[in-house]
Amino acid sequence: MASSDKDNCTLCYDEDGTSTETVTWCIKCEVFLCTDCDKHHKNQKHLDHITMSTKEFHKLPIFMLEISGQCRDHKKKFELYCSFHDCPCCVTCITDEHKKCQGLKPLSDILEHGKSSASVQLLEKDLKNVKENLEEIIKYLNDRNNICKSQKTEAAEQIRSMRRLLNDFLNKLEQDILGDLESRQAQLTSKMNTSIQQLKTEAEQIIQLQSEFSKMTQYATELQMYVGLREIEKTTSQAAKCIDTLKSGDKFSLNLSFQDISDVIWHYYQVHVFGSRQKKIQ
Repeated sequence: MASSDKDNCTLCYDEDGTSTETVTWCIKCEVFLCTDCDKHHKNQKHLDHITMSTKEFHKLPIFMLEISGQCRDHKKKFELYCSFHDCPCCVTCITDEHKKCQGLKPLSDILEHGKSSASVQLLEKDLKNVKENLEEIIKYLNDRNNICKSQKTEAAEQIRSMRRLLNDFLNKLEQDILGDLESRQAQLTSKMNTSIQQLKTEAEQIIQLQSEFSKMTQYATELQMYVGLREIEKTTSQAAKCIDTLKSGDKFSLNLSFQDISDVIWHYYQVHVFGSRQKKIQ
């Protein structure tokens, strides 16, 4: 099918290059027609030609506009069809390129009933089936896409729910551990206060002994000095033993180490987590 850069009437084209603006295209003749030529064309009753507006002509698919009934090489109308090369031919094409080709047929026989042939109906059916299959696949993929969105939303909610459970668990764990830590600190404080009170009592006794010793060295008789020294030595010895006992025991190692806190956490895990799992297994 031929096309023109300028939509000017093909029939009334003047030698000087002027022509009337076209309004229609004749599919059979492959020419543009102005208003007057279109009327004259339609008045020829023996011509069973179909025309279309120029505007609709330019909406045709590009591949249709590139197909013409005229040979581009020789500017002659196609009259034959070469089955070997699967292409239409003009009379000049046969002498130039198809001398040895067999099975040349009149193009009119090949094109007869072309639009009503079984292949056209079959292709129309195939196009319809392909279109329906594509639409079905698109619908399926859209449905799957919506399902994936729903699954993502559900998974996100499950993650947030798990996060809330973990937060609750960690808050409970923190409260329990802090409570246990508070209890341990209170016990240690009580022990240290008891030790401090005992040591204060011992210190007061030693201060008293120092005062008594000072007076004894000034005013005591030899006998009083002898017996008094024995009593003071006995009390001092007891106080020294008490100090050694405190130094060698755990009285001076009272602290809350990281190991203590770790033990509390591990104990909590064993009781509340591992213990609950054991009950489920049983």
